[in-house]
Amino acid sequence: KEDNGVKLVDPLGEMLHPSWEEYATQLANAEEQELQKVITEICQKAAVNLHKDASVFIGRDTRPSSKKLSQSAIDGVQVLGGQYHDYGLVTTPQLHYMVCCQNTQGQYGKATLEGYYEKLSKAFMELIKQSQCSGEFQRHLKIDCANGVGALKLSEMKPYFPQEVLIHIYNDGTKEKLNHLCGADFVKVHQKPPGGLDMKPNERCCSFDGDADRIVYYYKDTAGHFHLIDGDKIATLISIFLKELLAKVKQNFKMAVVQTAYANGNSTRYLQETLKVPVHCVKTGVKHLHHKAQEFDVGVYFEANGHGTVLFSKAAETKIRQLVKEEKDNEKREAAKMLENMIDLINQTVGDAVSDMLVIEAILALKGLSVQQWDALYTDLPNRLLKVQVADRRVIDTTDAERRALTPPGLQEKIDALVKKYKLSRAFVRPSGTEDVVRIYAEADTQENADALAHEVSLAVFHLAGGKGAPPQP
Repeated sequence: KEDNGVKLVDPLGEMLHPSWEEYATQLANAEEQELQKVITEICQKAAVNLHKDASVFIGRDTRPSSKKLSQSAIDGVQVLGGQYHDYGLVTTPQLHYMVCCQNTQGQYGKATLEGYYEKLSKAFMELIKQSQCSGEFQRHLKIDCANGVGALKLSEMKPYFPQEVLIHIYNDGTKEKLNHLCGADFVKVHQKPPGGLDMKPNERCCSFDGDADRIVYYYKDTAGHFHLIDGDKIATLISIFLKELLAKVKQNFKMAVVQTAYANGNSTRYLQETLKVPVHCVKTGVKHLHHKAQEFDVGVYFEANGHGTVLFSKAAETKIRQLVKEEKDNEKREAAKMLENMIDLINQTVGDAVSDMLVIEAILALKGLSVQQWDALYTDLPNRLLKVQVADRRVIDTTDAERRALTPPGLQEKIDALVKKYKLSRAFVRPSGTEDVVRIYAEADTQENADALAHEVSLAVFHLAGGKGAPPQP
């Protein structure tokens, strides 16, 4: 809870454009007495029309610092003569949704929390209705809400869910601290269940992160082994489902999956070789994935950490909605209807744990898949993440979507030589975006080999890129 994050949303509910990140940095670093000058310069550079009414939407999470910060933002908007709408406590994706609704004059949906709950639950119910075994089965799902704002919003949404879906909320923020030994990041990094959630064999469980824009699934098998189902497997499940529907509507829609270098090698292999879906690799960071996914009629993107969504092009969406109304062929029309419900269920502005969870639950129900069957689509290659402290992270420069190091000299050659020692292996290094550390990712045929490769690469980074402190220990 001591980490203060401020997220800025652009007018269509998407990530801030990179050119505006520079302005944000200039503003954040401006001395008090220079503030007005810096604002004026930005207005000139960005050709801002100062006679237009400015409207700002503000939301906050449950951290103790949030109330004061959001009040400061409101004061700033008022001082500069803007209008503001304070949504109070919301998840990050809910705020993205509101901004999009407001600026599309309600085309995307109603810009209220009720509007959000109604849009998602209606699309979910319509989808579930098309499932063969609806009504006769109840689906239990245990959800770890990371002691964050997601718990409050899920509780508010409960009355909107159909009877078949029974959600059980854990780590709701009443007892423990935000993200303490729980949440999507904890589960993904430590590869173990969160505290505060009791798992029985083969029960479906999932974890949100603190602001509810990421989700991972997991279960324990009958032998008590923990199985993580991360963003890569979520993207794969969604891709299988969409690909089948797209084949039925028989339109030449271009579909692709966008991943980062952190995606498990076997997920990429499965998507390309078994599913025959094009896969594109981009630099780490949601903005890069989102941007690439916009190039296709249907773009599925997920980071391995569970942050992702699906984007539909305007043309594809218009065509699908038209088919629902006009298509005479039953099978085609039904498939188009499912796609239309998917479009409404998915939060296309940004990764959204609540929306992604409903998408996954609907697909599992429609395909009659258990969590084990989903997990068994492919087996993840064993992997290891490490980080090495360095004096200056800028000595590392990368290319090829961060998969290869350009500098310091000799580092990439060293990594190539190490990778040759192990089967099915690959490794890459990249500088952190926020601190002086270098992140290392390695995968290989066994956990032992993945660990050994990661360690050897971390030593190479330490020696060639100015490591700090003692050399990494195995």
